[in-house]
Amino acid sequence: MLRKIRTTLAAVMLVLITLLFLDFTGTLHRWLSWCAKIQFLPAVMALNVVVVIALVVVTLVFGRIYCSIICPLGIFQDLLARLRRKKNKYSYSKEVRWLRYPMLVVFIIAGVAGIGSIFQLLAPYSSFGRIGTMIFQPLWKMGNNLLAVLAERADSYAFYSVDTWMRSLPVFIIAAVTLVLLIVLAWRGGRTYCNTICPVGTILSFFARFSWLKIHFDENKCKNCSLCSKNCKAACIDFKTHTVDYSRCVVCGNCIYSCKFGALKYTATRPAKKVEKTNDASTIDTSKRSFLLATALVSTAALAQKKKEKLMDGGLAEIEDKVMPERQTPLTPPGSLSFQNLATRCTGCQLCVSECPNQVLRPSSDLMHLMQPTMSYEHGYCRPECNRCSQVCPAGAIQPIDKDEKTSVQIGHAVWIKKNCVVLTDEVECGNCARHCPSGAIEMVPLDENNEESPMIPAINDAACIGCGACEYVCPSRPFSAIYVEGHEVHKKI
Repeated sequence: MLRKIRTTLAAVMLVLITLLFLDFTGTLHRWLSWCAKIQFLPAVMALNVVVVIALVVVTLVFGRIYCSIICPLGIFQDLLARLRRKKNKYSYSKEVRWLRYPMLVVFIIAGVAGIGSIFQLLAPYSSFGRIGTMIFQPLWKMGNNLLAVLAERADSYAFYSVDTWMRSLPVFIIAAVTLVLLIVLAWRGGRTYCNTICPVGTILSFFARFSWLKIHFDENKCKNCSLCSKNCKAACIDFKTHTVDYSRCVVCGNCIYSCKFGALKYTATRPAKKVEKTNDASTIDTSKRSFLLATALVSTAALAQKKKEKLMDGGLAEIEDKVMPERQTPLTPPGSLSFQNLATRCTGCQLCVSECPNQVLRPSSDLMHLMQPTMSYEHGYCRPECNRCSQVCPAGAIQPIDKDEKTSVQIGHAVWIKKNCVVLTDEVECGNCARHCPSGAIEMVPLDENNEESPMIPAINDAACIGCGACEYVCPSRPFSAIYVEGHEVHKKI
């Protein structure tokens, strides 16, 4: 019963959080945002005390069920491990202390020192987010585009085509390498990644040692058949000594399911030691404890509050891609407050990148902040009425911001590059930047005030510009735009 409940809840969680990363319409966020907010590391970074305390309490009561039911990377490893059909494929191994705890120390030092690349590389939820955004979502979009073509031929508008492009080659490579590593480790050793590399698993292991409910051996019934050890994907059961390493046990229930003699129980107290004879034929009903486990998990999930969001699509016509300008200061999304705040609190999960409807967000190419989001306007601009990234961020790196407030947040300012402007290079009339500026910060003025036939060029009011990038996106100059947005270290309100 325990195994069935765990498998069902894990499957539901994996499907829901995967859909959250695959969704490019924004319609699922209003129902599924809690899946990201109850993840351990984002809750810590967001200072969400309620969720963090709830996860710690759940671990102290039930053990490391977070790793087998809530964490998408842990559940994904179980799915990969099941692809290997060989029965009784695992064996007991001792804790790899020389790797496990140094990885946790490196993770903590990287977080404190602001080395975002290392910090995010080790974070389990972020690793799954990169795989979902960089590998699974493009495949999902390709499938959607195929359906759109078929629907168009059938005179149906049930699907619409969306752009699929490489947001960041380095981050794609990191996601691909992580996926291959997970496949190899899960295929060979089940939960090896969780119990040797994952820092969140190591942190929770400190609490799991003292959990109220644990897997216990009933030595009076155990026949030393070793089936429990051979089916333990965490490699934490030593059938010879009748011991379980609770710091690595993720309460998957495989050992209880595989035991043919009922010698393993998920109980609060250890069964009596083995004796020569016993007349006590009573057994412990695990169904009640399984029900209690399910109830606790549902209660934990309910702690996350759902926020509603209106559906918005980009609605932009396709134009030829341009080359990204070299910005002195990176652009960060409205709501991130400053470059430093984003760098400090971002977990690099890519959820904001996958949810951006205007193709503005992509992973940074800066080595120190490689997987954190940055903005550029080759494929779209940051529409003033869109605040989706601030609504989906589970770590507080992008604070929630309403649409009215967003129009007054200045994330950067536009800069005109005279040598690139088609008004001067091609001697044509333009004015695209002024016509499309939503804040009215650009107006066309004569290049020579004393000449009535002088070409009209853009003049930028820095005080009114919010840095949305509409001017940069619609500029017809190729390959470099004649007007681009320079970021601000700290956002301003105008």
